[in-house]
This record gives sequence, structure tokens and C-alpha cells, in this order.
Amino acid sequence: MKLWQKESTNTSELIEQFTVGRDREFDLLLAPYDVQGSLAHVAMLERVGLLGNEEYVLIKTELEAILKEIEVGNFSIRTDAEDIHSQIEQMLTERLGDAGKKIHSGRSRNDQVAVDIKLYLRAEVQQIKVLVLDLFELLCKLGEEHKHKLLPGYTHLQLAMPSSFGLWFTAYAESLTDDITLLMTAYKMTDKNPLGSGAGYGSSFQLDRTYTTELLGFSSLHYNSIYAQMSRGKTERFVAMALSSIASTLSRMSMDVCLYMNQNFGFISFPDELTTGSSIMPHKKNPDVFELIRAKCNRIQALPNELALLINNLPSGYHRDMQLTKEILFPSIQEILSCLEIMCLMLKNIIVKDKILEDDRYKYLFTVERVNELVNVGMAFRDAYRQVALEVENGTFSFSGTLNHTHEGSIGNLCIEEIKNLMEIAMSK
Repeated sequence: MKLWQKESTNTSELIEQFTVGRDREFDLLLAPYDVQGSLAHVAMLERVGLLGNEEYVLIKTELEAILKEIEVGNFSIRTDAEDIHSQIEQMLTERLGDAGKKIHSGRSRNDQVAVDIKLYLRAEVQQIKVLVLDLFELLCKLGEEHKHKLLPGYTHLQLAMPSSFGLWFTAYAESLTDDITLLMTAYKMTDKNPLGSGAGYGSSFQLDRTYTTELLGFSSLHYNSIYAQMSRGKTERFVAMALSSIASTLSRMSMDVCLYMNQNFGFISFPDELTTGSSIMPHKKNPDVFELIRAKCNRIQALPNELALLINNLPSGYHRDMQLTKEILFPSIQEILSCLEIMCLMLKNIIVKDKILEDDRYKYLFTVERVNELVNVGMAFRDAYRQVALEVENGTFSFSGTLNHTHEGSIGNLCIEEIKNLMEIAMSK
């Protein structure tokens, strides 16, 4: 029996299959949060007199029992239930009779699913934050550990200037500070309570929405009942934008790793057990992990556009289009979590080559150092540039000086502590 079904209603099976879609699959992820939302809702109903104390105790006890079933994996959504909301209400009614039928007073499936999604996304964002911080700390550690190992720097994929592994690792560490800033902004978007907005137009019951906000640990509520419904899709899009930003960092670093592992570069390697081979070429050590991180993260970067197209030009109020936000966003949350985990595993085992720049093929990396050397003894920069360009052209260029990069954010001054401070600030917002 559906929550909306009347005694005379007999929906076509084909229509039911199409409209339910993959909802049961993704609603399993929402199951614990649906119970949490219901626990807060019935506590509020008892507080405002819409449930008697004995009824409330019965429902609360049964909801807590269902939550335990979910937590131990002894729970599924039956085929005769349209979604998680129908399933929970049916279970309560079967176990408690009329008391179970009262749980839906003062709410709609619209605000019920909205609060479930908010609670789910809030929890997942916190998990993502923890893994991003793990990766950040690892990158800072690697940057410090390998700060004296020089690396060719490239622009346009052409040899440019000397870089270092310290500079490379901490570049991605600082990138994550911006990603966390977006993630924490998305968290603020999820940390608002839509429960009590009903179908989008409130209720004639004297609901206490502030109370459910406190019980569910939200920092605030969505005050306007129409906007509470309009936040569906918008909240998911903000989370998707944060995921996209993290994915961009992971994808770009993965591309670097694939290049640096290439035999023509040979800057880094990984233990054999973390790479794959070829079915016909015995010498191959393929960076499959990083290629898959790159591919998965490139797909994740499309999420904001996909969600924007889904909700674009919808009028105010609820629309069934919103159902699809779950199947767009939820799998990508699990993907970004797995990408963060595997990236940490791989980087903990990275092998960094030393003395790379001693190879004669990299001598032109030092042309700028030679120009600056001439400027430091009084030559005008443009004259020094021309002289070094002639030396390169004539094959007489050489540089035997030392690197002296000391300004903030250069090879000799990575500012790791300052970058760590940026992350602390971003995490606290």
C-alpha cells in the first residue's frame, strides 16, 4: 500500500515500475536517516499534543528497534512498499496498529525525503572531509620529506624551470584547502531543517519546527516552507560542486602521476603489487589505479551540470523530477570516497627518484637561473635574456651555479605551515 493510495486506486504495474525507478535501491542509504527524522517528528507530535505519551513511547521504541535492524543489516525495502517512507510506516502499522498510522500527521513525503537527504548528505560530507584531511596531511608530509629532490617543471608540456617534489606535493595540498572551503560551504547548505514544511505550504497543525531542528542537530531551519522544498536539488547541486572541486584536484594529480611514471620521464614508481601488467608485454607496469581515479573524477566533475539541467526552469513547489537527484549524486559520493582512500594508499607507497636534474637533457631548465645570475651582476634583464638565448642557439649554454629560491611558495620556502594554517581555517568554517 502506497502512502498516497486510496482504496479504489489500482495503478498500472508499468507506471509503478517507471515512477519508482531505482528509488528503493538508493532509499536504503536513507533508511537510518528516515528513522532519525521520524523519531524527531513523533517527539514533536507528542510535545504539541498530537500524540499521547503512551502512543509516543510505543512508536519511539519501535522506531529504535527498526533503526537497530538497519544498523545490523537486517532490513530491506519490500516490493510492495514504494519507498523507505512507505516501508517504515507500514512496519509501524503492522506492529503497533492504529498508533503507527498517526506518524504521518503534520508532514508530507516531500519534507520527509528532504530531511532524509539533508541528514544523509550532512553525514557523507563529514566523511569526505575526514578523508580529504588525511590526504592533505599525507601530501604535506611527502612535501617535507622530499623537498630537496629536484624535479623538472613544465609549461605547455615543454621543459621550463626547476621544480621539486616538495613543491609538487604541497601544490596539491594547497589545492585541497580550496576544495575544503567549498565542501564546508556545501555542508552549511545541508545543515538546515526542512521538516515541517509539509508539501511546501506548511500545516494547520501547531507544529514546533524549532524543536525538530534541535533534536536533529541542524544549525538552523529552512524558514519559508516553499523554499524548504525549493532547496531540493539546490542542496544536492552545492554538494556536487564541492565533490567536483575535489575530483578536479585528484584527476589532475593522477594525470601527473601517469606522466611521471612513464619510462620517458621515470620520476616516480610504485611497488609491483600496486600496479598492473600487460597480457602480452612482460615489461609493463601500468598506472591503472590513477587512470581510473582520473576517469571517475572526470565523471564527477560533470555532476553540477547534470543537476543544473535537472532542476533548471522548474517552478516553485515539489516536482517528481527531484527523485532523480538521488541516482545522480549518491553513487558519486561513494566514488569520491573510494578515490580518496585509494589515492592515500598509493601515495603512502610512492617511490621518488633523486638527482633527476643531473641528466644533461634537463640543462635548459636552468636558462632562467643563468639570466638571473647575469642580472644580479648588473646586466639589464632584456640584455641578459638575449645573451642566454644566443648561448642556447649556439650550443654553448651551461650553468654551474646554485639554486637560490627563497621567496614564499618557492622551492626553498614551501610555506608548509602556512598551508596547514589555511586548512585549519577552511575546516573551521
